[in-house]
Amino acid sequence: QVRLVESGGGLVQAGGSLRLSCTASGSTFIRIDSLDWYRQAPGKQRELVAHIASGGATEYANAVKGRFTISRDNAKKTVYLQMNSLKPEDTAVYYCNAHIIRADWSLADYWGQGTQVTVSS
Repeated sequence: QVRLVESGGGLVQAGGSLRLSCTASGSTFIRIDSLDWYRQAPGKQRELVAHIASGGATEYANAVKGRFTISRDNAKKTVYLQMNSLKPEDTAVYYCNAHIIRADWSLADYWGQGTQVTVSS
């Protein structure tokens, strides 16, 4: 079984920074192939924020370009989302969605439990 654990959320003032982490654990997978960070604000649909491919290529939503950086540490089986210059509109629950290569070399999709980010004005 694979488990994704997110951490790093919290309350921060506008202009501040937070770093989210998403760590995969379990004995039945080989590695994280690619990973996405999503967010969902109250009353809104879940939206894709950032993506990192297996080779490290990254993509960002227009709303966060230049402010957020996604990165990965394969040895630690962890993906990070560094969020700078935070705005009140970044307030949301942030979720990681990992595409995992399992021990049998199949690809499976897993979600973290979500971490709350609140940006005060």
